[in-house]
Amino acid sequence: MATRTDDLVEPPDSGRYFSDGVEQFHHPRPVCDGFEPTRQRRRLLAGLSGRVLEIGAGDGVKLACYPSSVDEIVLVEPDQFLRAAARGVAKYLSTPVRIVEGSLRHLPVEDASCEAVVCSLVLCCAAQVGETLEEVRRVLAPGGELRFYEHQRSGNPAVMLAESLVTPLWSRAAGGCQPTRDTVAAIRKAGFAIESLDRFAFRHFSHVLGVARPS
Repeated sequence: MATRTDDLVEPPDSGRYFSDGVEQFHHPRPVCDGFEPTRQRRRLLAGLSGRVLEIGAGDGVKLACYPSSVDEIVLVEPDQFLRAAARGVAKYLSTPVRIVEGSLRHLPVEDASCEAVVCSLVLCCAAQVGETLEEVRRVLAPGGELRFYEHQRSGNPAVMLAESLVTPLWSRAAGGCQPTRDTVAAIRKAGFAIESLDRFAFRHFSHVLGVARPS
């Protein structure tokens, strides 16, 4: 029997503090010798295997951070420039990468075909986050998991007010990003059970990093 999302108990915060950010993967740069992923990116991808879908290309450098246990990376990105940037990275990788055009409301991927879906600063930008998460559920294979790193509305009233004040301008400048979105609640509402969750602040914005599975 499926678990009711409103009955789920909040998983404990691990207390981790991250001093750098996945945001660094959203600005074009060459991949050079000595390149190292941020701690968030390393944790986000740790232990993944099989076929993995990531939504949003960023600058494509994130592709170089996947573990060798991944058999194929499918990258869905609507922007032509970012797809081209990602292809420039993918050609140097030993892991097969398939880069396709698609949107947050329609992922051009087969049903139940991915062992994991990775969302990094994507759900906070989705105009219809529920539809995006429905698509994530559709493409996940049985037992598959959602890995997410996202903006999350702060639980501190003063910080929440500050986030609300800057959101209109921030959203225009950052591709529709909504730092005041309760991303954790949206994931649960879409029928996922959250198995692990870290909360932390980066550049004064609240973030979450975690793992969820369809319940």
